[in-house]
Amino acid sequence: MRHLFIINPAAGKKESTAELVKLLSQLSFEHEVVYTEQAGDAEHIARRAAQSGEEVRIYACGGDGTLNEVVNGAAGYDNAAITCVPKGTGNDFLKIFGSDFRNLFYDLEALAVGPQTPFDLMNCNGKLGIDVVCAGVDARIGAGVHRYKNWHFVSGMGAYILSLIENVLFKGISRPMHVEMGCQILDGPSALLCVCNGRYYGGGFMPVPEAMPDDGVLDMLYIKKVSLLQLPGLIGKYAKGQYKSLPKFVTDHHGQSISFSSHAPITAVVDGEVMEDTAFTVCLSEKKVNFFYPAHADYSVEISTPAASL
Repeated sequence: MRHLFIINPAAGKKESTAELVKLLSQLSFEHEVVYTEQAGDAEHIARRAAQSGEEVRIYACGGDGTLNEVVNGAAGYDNAAITCVPKGTGNDFLKIFGSDFRNLFYDLEALAVGPQTPFDLMNCNGKLGIDVVCAGVDARIGAGVHRYKNWHFVSGMGAYILSLIENVLFKGISRPMHVEMGCQILDGPSALLCVCNGRYYGGGFMPVPEAMPDDGVLDMLYIKKVSLLQLPGLIGKYAKGQYKSLPKFVTDHHGQSISFSSHAPITAVVDGEVMEDTAFTVCLSEKKVNFFYPAHADYSVEISTPAASL
């Protein structure tokens, strides 16, 4: 079995790479280490390894963006299995394994011999995702964070606050959108739209607590126009997976595909990666990816108690 660690040195804190390298030097099994230098490198490296035909376990060492690249490189190859070593600041996908996911997935010896399961993938206009696709004010805020992070003297939280102010107070919460999911056709101003294969995104939002990455179902939520005064209460419940308590605002669908479009460009975010187009289709991909994890890790659904209606 080949073990390939793909390290994104730009992910996480500066000292995280040195800490990981130290751990790798203590491993009892043979392994290879490759560093990425620019966006797209992890996908190309993973695809070459998968195309070799040999049994390979690929470790995406970074955040959700690094994992997404490795997913797109290794998807559909039965000989390849992937995982994530949570070197990034967010690592939202791994939160399905519980609050202790960082310690679990940094136990590299246990991770290397752990079980693997074929996980479903989403196809968003040709881009594969393993976690969540969003296309609303949350997606626009996320895209803005990427832009503000490049400003000197702006912290990660500062970038989020600046993007929040820009997109909520100045540009407005809702945008016109035509949405088709299942037999439902929704037209009009839309605040939020998410498609979940995993359960977490945006630093800890859990919109659909029952979502599972291996059940062959995509869980979708559409939230119609809301006012600035309504947004805080709604977002609080949305983030905790209490969408069933918001029937006046939320339409849900659990199936294999959704399409949405607008005359103006729509910002969509796939596992943290920003896309822009006037029309999107997100569907369950024909491809799966083998995902491995420590034997004592558990990604089963969490049980939540419905809250009172807004």
